[in-house]
Amino acid sequence: MYSDENGIIIYIGKAKNLKKRVSSYFKKTTHDNLKTKILVQKVRNIDYLVVESGEDALLLENNLIKKYQPKYNILLKDDKTYPWIAIKNESFPRIQLSRRKVKNNSRYYGPYTSVSNVKCLLQLICSLYPIRTCKYVLSQVNIKRKKFHVCLQYHIKKCLGPCIGMQTEKEYDENIRLSEKILKGKYREVSRLLYQKMINLAAEMQFEKAEIVRKQYVMLKDYSSKSIVVSQSLNNVDVYSFDENAKSAYINYLHIIDGAIVNGYTIEYKKKLDESKETILAMGITELRLRFKSKAKEIIVPFYPEIEIDNLIFTIPKRGEKKKLLCLSEKNVKQYKLDQLNKADKLNSEQRSIRILKILQNELHLKKLPLHIECFDNSNIQGVYPVSSCVVFKKANPSKKDYRHFNIKTVNGPNDFRSMYETVLRRYNRLIEENQPLPDLIVIDGGKGQLHASVDALKEIGLYEQIPIIAIAKRLEEIYFPNDPLPLYLDKNSEGLKLIQYLRDEAHRFGINFHRNQRSRNQLISKLDSIKGIGVVTKEKLLRKYKSTKQIKEDVSQEEIISLIGKKKAERLLNHLSL
Repeated sequence: MYSDENGIIIYIGKAKNLKKRVSSYFKKTTHDNLKTKILVQKVRNIDYLVVESGEDALLLENNLIKKYQPKYNILLKDDKTYPWIAIKNESFPRIQLSRRKVKNNSRYYGPYTSVSNVKCLLQLICSLYPIRTCKYVLSQVNIKRKKFHVCLQYHIKKCLGPCIGMQTEKEYDENIRLSEKILKGKYREVSRLLYQKMINLAAEMQFEKAEIVRKQYVMLKDYSSKSIVVSQSLNNVDVYSFDENAKSAYINYLHIIDGAIVNGYTIEYKKKLDESKETILAMGITELRLRFKSKAKEIIVPFYPEIEIDNLIFTIPKRGEKKKLLCLSEKNVKQYKLDQLNKADKLNSEQRSIRILKILQNELHLKKLPLHIECFDNSNIQGVYPVSSCVVFKKANPSKKDYRHFNIKTVNGPNDFRSMYETVLRRYNRLIEENQPLPDLIVIDGGKGQLHASVDALKEIGLYEQIPIIAIAKRLEEIYFPNDPLPLYLDKNSEGLKLIQYLRDEAHRFGINFHRNQRSRNQLISKLDSIKGIGVVTKEKLLRKYKSTKQIKEDVSQEEIISLIGKKKAERLLNHLSL
């Protein structure tokens, strides 16, 4: 236990050879982790305890970390109070949900991860075996003296009236014994007992009682079928899976009884000093076995943890039912990790943006985090009204005030490559002239041809190799790099790829809208532009009232046009439109 100058414990560790472990902190001149360097500088005192085994060391470490919350130790994030099911220590014991485990000789089952699961289980037990809910002190003396009266529960057949001697303590205790089997997850054993009882009652011609037992048998079958049944051969087995990111580690726990998953939970640890996954998994196993009172003798794991427990087998399955269980646990831990990530993203959008950009940086092997990205796209119809668009993303979000349109000036006919060359050349010449910041990444919508043309433009202005540039082709979403004939295929679920697709789609949308506007504007006013004597003001009057030259030609009388723009202009307009 490392303490600082104020006597506060700042780190707790364990090792088989404590001297060797402690020496490694202080003999090493350089530490990879900055927090480890700071820890070593702050240590002023070391206390230690000797225990019998590695398991005891883990348990002690777990308890001390919870007690002292050291600054540099991995810490468990959740601090919830979990529900238990308590069987009270009394005559004709009640079965209740409890938030606290009190030392009063009552029997406790759990803890459970969900209150709704507890209520569902209690409802099943009360439906199978009527258990009293009253708070009467049901001693034999009080019952004989007839101190109590039956309540509504008796009349609706949810209690058999032990308070007035209608049910013996022996019969009641048998119901409690069977209820405890259900709480332990032994559904098959209780089902067999109910089935045998039903057969015996039918053989004795007690068909009404047999029908009651049959309903109980069906009810238990229905409930047990809701559990995920894996294999009837697996009994009392724990399953653990592991996942992590830079800041946290996640461990999922499943408990199997009689081939069914009866409990499942995921915990999160906040990392502090680059702890190994084997160490973290060992801590998780210790914590969850303690929390859920697991006595399983076999634990299924993805890799061997840093822990040795007597009479306990660790299994790393390669195939079969155990492998399916491990895969199921891994799905759960991955989903939990994703949920936590989404929750954090909602609280901090900038954090989410930086995380996605780091993913993109790693996938594209960029030297710098691409905080400023620009994407280009061309738009034309068989070379008519050719335009280009440039969209700008800053911190993975659109910066719409920086979007730019380009009317292509030097290209005749449909030539995407030359159009892209002109656009990139004009864009970055302008940025250099105005001393504006350059992007950290350029994305081109297109394949190798458009990329090659863009590279030529960058070379001409001396920016090639200063700014990373890629192209994304639509068909298979492949990523092309300059001077590399083979494309890069990113995972379809990659957040980095989704950001590139968002850039591409936004550039396409922006370009298409501009192209449509250009096309519409030219189609509307091109005929009026060619008429001598018809100026801007006259054109605005005509188009504001009649919308199109077609309407002027077909639906408007000569007198109406003369009254609007005058006789001379009207004659010129009508003569031109009649050609």
